[in-house]
Amino acid sequence: MEGQENFDVAAGMRDFAEKSIEQTRTVFGSLVNAAQQAATAVQNQTLVAQSGAREVHGLATRMADDNISAAFDFIERLTRAKDAKEATALHADFVTTRFAALADQARELSRQTVKLSGATIEN
Repeated sequence: MEGQENFDVAAGMRDFAEKSIEQTRTVFGSLVNAAQQAATAVQNQTLVAQSGAREVHGLATRMADDNISAAFDFIERLTRAKDAKEATALHADFVTTRFAALADQARELSRQTVKLSGATIEN
């Protein structure tokens, strides 16, 4: 082996290098594990938010259906009114009941939104 120099590393240096590599490997493994846990947490939070959004969307859709149905019922009753006094009474009743229903719907949507926010924050 002409031209090659002997490469001797002191035993202490070799041990130090091996320990450093092992420590680095351990730290890197911990970082990868933490990153995987963070990714899982984000994924879980996203799933909770999506589920809550679907729930709120379904609630809003049902509310819209109820409002449309109530409007058609009102129109149907209004067309059968015998005079202006009855039509006015029907209209007053419709407005009163719809405002009450809309207030209830707003409270329910607000309650669901707060619930969704809390569930998203908890996860």
